[in-house]
Amino acid sequence: MVTDWVFEYLLQLKKADVVKDPDRKVNKLSQQKIDKALAQLLQHKPIQYVLGEAWFYKMQFKVNKHVLIPRPETEELVKLTVDSCPLTGVSILDIGTGSGCIAISLKKNISSADVTAIEISTAALNIAKKNATTYNADINFIRLDFLDETKWKKLPAFDIIASNPPYIPIAEKIKLDKNVTEYEPGSALFVPDESPLLFYDKIARFGKTHLNENGKILVEMHEDFGKETAALFKKHYQRVEIKKDIFGKDRMLIVS
Repeated sequence: MVTDWVFEYLLQLKKADVVKDPDRKVNKLSQQKIDKALAQLLQHKPIQYVLGEAWFYKMQFKVNKHVLIPRPETEELVKLTVDSCPLTGVSILDIGTGSGCIAISLKKNISSADVTAIEISTAALNIAKKNATTYNADINFIRLDFLDETKWKKLPAFDIIASNPPYIPIAEKIKLDKNVTEYEPGSALFVPDESPLLFYDKIARFGKTHLNENGKILVEMHEDFGKETAALFKKHYQRVEIKKDIFGKDRMLIVS
């Protein structure tokens, strides 16, 4: 599959083309592109970073070392959010937008939504803005450190707050593959071991002043901290529902 992806992207050759003509020769420039991609892959660089793109929710997003590679689990969060939204007149906040995949996917599926996306990384915001331009998605991008509560006053209230925040304790880094730990931005992945629910605590308290009446919070979370994350939100909200992903793992919360 990786080989097919490389050939299609770099040489515009589909698998069927290669099967029909396995002895086809490529020019010197194309061969150099293939050799460079192969060298990077052998260094465990994710194929998405090698090619500079990743598919998410039936769209192709630009990605680089400054943003996480979108995952299928996050597609489930987007679908859950779309299914939870009224079709008109809804305001949405995406916390920690990264490549913009959540915000853009929500905007494309709920065209009337007023979508705001915040991100601390200027480099990540640049990628998100390029992706939004590609898909003509009108999104209000704001550079903001969400963990700094003094910045919250810059934001209005929203009907929907969605987020896939950092949630992996640093101690778990040794369990992850090299293609993750050596290439994807650690600031978007890891949280201190002593406060694994750091972002969820902030999101819960932010919602108390920035979630409109009858609004909802939807977050992706660590599969091992589902009950703990739900308990944290139950301190502030009446309805907290854990949702499992396609693999049966506690992966998302719906809060209202």
